[in-house]
Amino acid sequence: MVSTPSLLADYGPAFWQALLLTWKLTAVSFVPGFLLGVVVTVLRLLPLPPLRFVLTTYVEIFRNIPGVALLIFIVFALPDLNVLIDYEPSVILTLTLVCSAFTADYLRAGINTIGGGQIQAALSLGMRPMSIISAVVLPQALRAVVQPMTSLLIALMLSTSLASQVPFPGRELTALVSKIANDSAAGIPAFAVAAALYVATGLLIAWAGATLEKKVRILR
Repeated sequence: MVSTPSLLADYGPAFWQALLLTWKLTAVSFVPGFLLGVVVTVLRLLPLPPLRFVLTTYVEIFRNIPGVALLIFIVFALPDLNVLIDYEPSVILTLTLVCSAFTADYLRAGINTIGGGQIQAALSLGMRPMSIISAVVLPQALRAVVQPMTSLLIALMLSTSLASQVPFPGRELTALVSKIANDSAAGIPAFAVAAALYVATGLLIAWAGATLEKKVRILR
């Protein structure tokens, strides 16, 4: 069996590139997913029952479909409808849709923690509904969901392993481990290194989330 030091000597740069790709996929999926989730949340607050029904259905669908099933649908089923999306955008789209659905669900829970008296007070001051949402509701809801969103970001980072299921341009951590295991007898140490990198990234995100949560707790 190949030792871990020997593995790192041979594949160290490859692991670094795979880690950077994992971080990139996490960032470029989380940011639009978060923003889309905020938009969905705001639109669900509007007094438009048909729109609220459509968006609630959207959230429930993408919150409950396995990411790998959604990726397979985008990559292999959409071409039958003459919708062609390259592999990298397909992975990013999959992660973004899932992230937006969970973001909208967490924000809805955060909004439910806000007392109705604040809304009534804002209305009595003559504030318009959108102003109330942007100035009163959303800031408090965002502060209330820092920890759930931190967990979501960690889950999204781990879900970048979906890229190993398609001919992705470049290899993230899981795909690299699969290649090393197929090319050599270093499957176990390769998995150990990738697992350590996943854990380290998750701990870093958790630390950042805890630090942010302490700061917003003071602002409440």
